[in-house]
Amino acid sequence: MSRYVAAIDQGTSSSRCLLFDRDGAVAGAAQREHAQLHPQSGWVEHDPLTLVANVRAVIDEAVAAAGASAADVAAVGITNQRETTVVWERASGAPVANAIVWQDVRTAELVAQLADGDADRLRATTGLPLSTYFSGPKVRWLLDADPALRARAEAGELCFGTIDSWLIWQLTGGPDGGVHVTDVTNASRTLLMDLRTLDWSPQALDLIGVPRALLPQIRSSSEVYGELRAGTALDGVPIAGVLGDQQAALFGQACFEPGEAKNTYGTGCFLLVNTGAEPVASRELLTTVAYRLGEAPPAYALEGSIAVAGAAVRWLRDQLGVIGSADEVEALAASVPDTGDVYVVPAFSGLFAPRWRADARGAIVGLTAYTTKAHIARAVLEATAWQTREVLDAVRGAAGIACEELKVDGGMTVDELLMQFQADVLGVPAIRPQVSETTALGAAYAAGLATGVWSSPADVRANWRAGRRWEPRMDPDEVARRYARWREAVERSLNWISPAPPAR
Repeated sequence: MSRYVAAIDQGTSSSRCLLFDRDGAVAGAAQREHAQLHPQSGWVEHDPLTLVANVRAVIDEAVAAAGASAADVAAVGITNQRETTVVWERASGAPVANAIVWQDVRTAELVAQLADGDADRLRATTGLPLSTYFSGPKVRWLLDADPALRARAEAGELCFGTIDSWLIWQLTGGPDGGVHVTDVTNASRTLLMDLRTLDWSPQALDLIGVPRALLPQIRSSSEVYGELRAGTALDGVPIAGVLGDQQAALFGQACFEPGEAKNTYGTGCFLLVNTGAEPVASRELLTTVAYRLGEAPPAYALEGSIAVAGAAVRWLRDQLGVIGSADEVEALAASVPDTGDVYVVPAFSGLFAPRWRADARGAIVGLTAYTTKAHIARAVLEATAWQTREVLDAVRGAAGIACEELKVDGGMTVDELLMQFQADVLGVPAIRPQVSETTALGAAYAAGLATGVWSSPADVRANWRAGRRWEPRMDPDEVARRYARWREAVERSLNWISPAPPAR
């Protein structure tokens, strides 16, 4: 019997492969970074061929690190940066352009035209506002940039995919029989899928201008899609699970019941709350598919996307030189008892949930001669917690859900100061699991459930273990006072760009 399930985690800055045993422990891992390409201001691209090459490499390296072979691996799961968009030739497998990354804002003018004063034109169908964030406008931009591409797309000569689709197609044979599919979680981030039918929406395709012939088949998050045929150490092993990265973290954190929530602290912050069998509408948050297991009905989630979290720490390091490395920020912030009434609003390119204000820009509010770099460092950390509080408040308002705890994961959760402050301002415990690789683990669980490694989500829940727990301890009146000050600071960041570009 196979000992492991493999997970490919293709992220914004790197590609990784991890092998997990049946207890959810890491048996082997490998990682390779890739370049962030910025051909123009506001443009962010990746080389799709580099992503595939790196994934192939880390598969082999992770298998070697575990001392394993293909016979030891029951299945492969994939988790990925979600809205990043690739269009490629069906006959050759060559991309027609670099991948347009989820952070890219080149479609701002197009989005404004599509919205025509109403960014929520597709929200009832897709759960999403018209925004540069999502894949559909990126595809339209590529087709508009080269008129010959649209004709080829309509003739079925081209394929579109988010990164999961691109990897599955390449890893299952590419031009020689590659499987062109996506899962419901990634499809729900394109602005093109109907949340209820779980199929491409004719209304959205028509409005945005994307030919259906270009699109992959939408499948569940946990089923066998095809076998690896890519010259790797895992050739012959089935790909059997796909989840967008934030949904994968929700799944890896075993948030299977309505009201269970996780927050991932990375470059940005992504808070997802399981809302159960029905999608919940919200104008402040994103309504998305949480997961779908085989033929079972899907589970839905509300998501609050925060654009800048760990990126603000890197800004302190790289742009301001306040710290020499990211791990120095906690000690610097802890050297002062509070921020000295300084608030940092890291709206470097606008604000995401719950405000969705593209006209906002970063602000440091409350500076005095008393302010030191330590106060600013602490205010940067606290900004992540305050933004999370705003998102959780929006969840409570939209779904009537009062989360009793917040499961946390991601690189910033090693920061004890931040995690304690997060628990304080939310008024509920923050809990970090023993296994920190929740995103990759979620993809592994989806693949393992499809192939019998685990029999049900109950097995996943049984594997989950708390590693560190932070209980709220700040006086609620003090929290309320500081929260009011934070919200005042955010107001001062708004209307900086005039006239304001489309809000979402």
